[in-house]
Amino acid sequence: MSDLIEGYLGKTVERKKSRVPAKLDYIQSATGLFLGLFMWGHMFMVSSILISKDFMYAVTKFFEASFIFEGGNPVLVSILAFVIFVIFITHAAMGMRKLPGNFKQYQVMKAHANNMGHEDTKLWFIQAFTGFAMFFLGSVHIYIIMTHSDTIGPYASADRVWSEWMWPLYILLLLAVEFHGTIGLYRLAVKWGWFDGNDPKATRKKLKTYKKALTYFFLILGFATLAAYMKIGMEHADKVGERYTPTAKVMEYKINDGRVA
Repeated sequence: MSDLIEGYLGKTVERKKSRVPAKLDYIQSATGLFLGLFMWGHMFMVSSILISKDFMYAVTKFFEASFIFEGGNPVLVSILAFVIFVIFITHAAMGMRKLPGNFKQYQVMKAHANNMGHEDTKLWFIQAFTGFAMFFLGSVHIYIIMTHSDTIGPYASADRVWSEWMWPLYILLLLAVEFHGTIGLYRLAVKWGWFDGNDPKATRKKLKTYKKALTYFFLILGFATLAAYMKIGMEHADKVGERYTPTAKVMEYKINDGRVA
């Protein structure tokens, strides 16, 4: 009964203001911070293909714990993807609380934002839109990684991007993630006053500059990475399904087999 009263009135039976909204805000902030930092790390890992196929292969095997299991164990990647998926859904559920419930509410919020001409309010709309898009685009991507963790590698990933026509989805996902992530981290810093210092207004201005720089950086890195996978996928289109063999293993094979050498 106390939960029912608190849900309707926003107050506890002791007539104290409910702390549930604050707790949910904290969960949203914590999961958002984790996902934002994870996506930056993920981008650096995926972009290892820009260095070389061998380097990307080595990064993949590292996350499969090849230093423990011979050849690596893709199940570990599936487990990690599942954990990320749970955090992702939790964050999305927390974020949905603040979305307009109907078109009339949306109109009121939009009119209010236009009337104020407040840049941060406009950023919220961008974040809300990209978050909605990510709920669908991100779920598809994470599900594929969970169920096909054994198909991550220079050739397998490139085949998925090009031959399996995932590149249109990845373009949209890249745009949504980078705008949503950088705006989200900026708004977190402002909301919790992490870097306010003695002049919060000047700090906010600097944070906006950092936000724009990070957005441009990760978009350029992301599109360069996607282009690299598409190029490899095009070149490998007639050998879809073939797995990449690192250069060291090829050289070892040639040395040990005199007939090939």
